[in-house]
Amino acid sequence: MRKLVFHVDVNSAFLSWEAMRRVKMGEPDLRLIPSAIGGDREARRGVILAKSIPAKKCGVKTGEPVAMALRKCPQLVLAKPNFSLYVSCSRAFVEICRKYAPALEQFSIDECFLDMSGTERIYPDPIAVAHLIKNEIRDTLGFTVNIGIGENKLCAKMASDFEKPDRVHTLFPSEIPEKLWDLPAGDLFGVGRSTAEQLIKHGLYKIGDAARCDVSTLISFLGVKQGEYIHRCANGIDTSVVREEAEDAKGYSNSTTLEEDVTSYTAADAIMLALADSVTSRLRADGVRAYCISVSIRTSEFVNRSHQKKLPESTDITGEVHRVAVRLLRELWDGKTPLRLLGLSLTEIDHGDAEQLSLFPDEERERLLEKERKLDRTVDEIRKRFGSDMIKRGSATVDVGKKHRAKADFDSKNE
Repeated sequence: MRKLVFHVDVNSAFLSWEAMRRVKMGEPDLRLIPSAIGGDREARRGVILAKSIPAKKCGVKTGEPVAMALRKCPQLVLAKPNFSLYVSCSRAFVEICRKYAPALEQFSIDECFLDMSGTERIYPDPIAVAHLIKNEIRDTLGFTVNIGIGENKLCAKMASDFEKPDRVHTLFPSEIPEKLWDLPAGDLFGVGRSTAEQLIKHGLYKIGDAARCDVSTLISFLGVKQGEYIHRCANGIDTSVVREEAEDAKGYSNSTTLEEDVTSYTAADAIMLALADSVTSRLRADGVRAYCISVSIRTSEFVNRSHQKKLPESTDITGEVHRVAVRLLRELWDGKTPLRLLGLSLTEIDHGDAEQLSLFPDEERERLLEKERKLDRTVDEIRKRFGSDMIKRGSATVDVGKKHRAKADFDSKNE
């Protein structure tokens, strides 16, 4: 059976989703004007999380301070993050994809892989069905995606990054020399900034140069693991499989792949607050709590790391989960190495009604946690009655029991 994989990638997801919401309300399309997601224009604080193409032409960059972006582009329209909108849009486009695919793996909040192997009798023309999926998402949900088609996940992923937006591209083995090899070496999936610099330093400017290079040469300056990986990918070789997730997951998780790498704790903590708000709101909606908190990261070099902490008492409190996540992130990451993905998961789910009490309670801590429980209940009720856009989280405490507080400039609005 011929292997066939689709990679579906939302075009400029965060900005597109906010633009779509505004267009439905009769407001201007953010995608057509200098605009960005993130921060506070009046206070000139926070960071840019996503930007429009017109903003990019003005020199605005993802991850830079809002104040710097406004100096480059004084007319920049800033929209605050709306993570509940992102989760809703993510679920909607994934559900459309799931109708067509025997197996689906969600790679991040705005992209997924579809294993279309064995569907030739139902969909004889893979390009035609990719257009069906793409157009249904656009016409039904109001935003566009790119779909890449290949015989493995790597080629499908690379193909989806070709010309954007609203396009379908293929990268089959016979097309690799023509479509892949002439691209810059830094464009290869899994090649970060430092690896790209190493390749250029050794005269390997294009992907084709790395593909034709002897693997032993690559190993000599990249190491065995990275050298072999680059050689395989440059030749379009990938043996990873599309992993279908079980419906009855044993935990609650969310992750996001960023448009540009994160290189500061300020930006990372803000994103982690949004993730914490998203997963804890789902816990509370289901009437459960979690004992274990896990943070995962993926660097620009595609090195994956994770760290977890088991709590003495289960929790569903947004602030508490965020504080633990921030501490785990500090243990995982130096705050400088570029990150392209951040993830948060809550496992060891507590379905019981009884709350485990500590033999030696910290009364100050318990008072603060109770205040946060009441805050969470109030936020959930307001969102339930009036919609998720009616209230936003703008800050989170870093350490319960301490007087000083650190703010994360990410006004998240999660489920």
